[in-house]
Amino acid sequence: MENNAALVAGLIAVVVAALMYVIAYPFLSGDAKAQKRAAALMTNTKERSVAARTSNDPAKRRKAIADTLKEFESQNKKKKVTIEQRIAQAGLTITPTGYFIACAVCGLALAGVLFVVNGNMLVVAGGAVVGVFGLPSWALSFLRNRRISKFIEEFPGSIDIIIRGIRAGLPVIDCFRVIASEAQEPVRSEFRQIVESQTIGLSVGEATERFADRMPIPEASFFSIVVNITQKSGGNLSESLGNLSTVLRDRKKMKGKIQAMSQEAKASAAIIGSLPFVVGGAVYFIRPKYIMLLFITSTGKIIVGCCLLWMLIGILIMRKMINFDI
Repeated sequence: MENNAALVAGLIAVVVAALMYVIAYPFLSGDAKAQKRAAALMTNTKERSVAARTSNDPAKRRKAIADTLKEFESQNKKKKVTIEQRIAQAGLTITPTGYFIACAVCGLALAGVLFVVNGNMLVVAGGAVVGVFGLPSWALSFLRNRRISKFIEEFPGSIDIIIRGIRAGLPVIDCFRVIASEAQEPVRSEFRQIVESQTIGLSVGEATERFADRMPIPEASFFSIVVNITQKSGGNLSESLGNLSTVLRDRKKMKGKIQAMSQEAKASAAIIGSLPFVVGGAVYFIRPKYIMLLFITSTGKIIVGCCLLWMLIGILIMRKMINFDI
């Protein structure tokens, strides 16, 4: 009975923490304000893009491009991403059915391990839920974010190749073919899809629009708009892409500066988060009977569950405080 009561208390604590995080997340991350800003900015996005192309002041053009990138970032946060898009953005070739089968297998495997180790059905059920809905989703998000980060790292160099090709007199689609055959992944595969889309009859503008849908980042969206505007109304594409390349490299430098400045806070968070476990392990080796009261009594288990809950809340808050969007 004491074990069941402690497990129920632990599950209730986890549910309460999840609800608090879901309720507080929009306010911590700024999504609520970002959605309002996106609704107000969607009407003048194209006008700003045209102004960035036609302005004679390079500084103003770069500033307009940076403002437009922020607008697209707000719009991308508002869009709902389907499971098919998440799988494609992660660079995987499985179907949604295969992904769901993998989720079920992961849940059964984790539940089987917990049944052998613990044998408590509440723990087994919790492990099955985590295995089905938690671990596969986390792994997919990790692969997706890593691929997008690598794309952002390689994308400015690809734009420079397009700029040099256009100035040398090559058509835009030939510049895309060069990137599709010689660039690093995942830029190479994305531009290969642009070339293949153009081969089957789509225009360059339509192919780049699909490229922006596949890669949900403001850089890709603005690249698509620049190419579309140039294709429809004319203009100096190399100059517009040059301004875009400058902005992307400035954003990259700013991200590096922020990461360097936030390393101290991240190190402090890591030390604070690991200190209770280090001290607990040291006490266990020195006086096992002293600390085992937290794990063999119902009161001790409730205390441990509440402490882990508040540690989780504190870690999530610190994570939001030291992570910045550029």
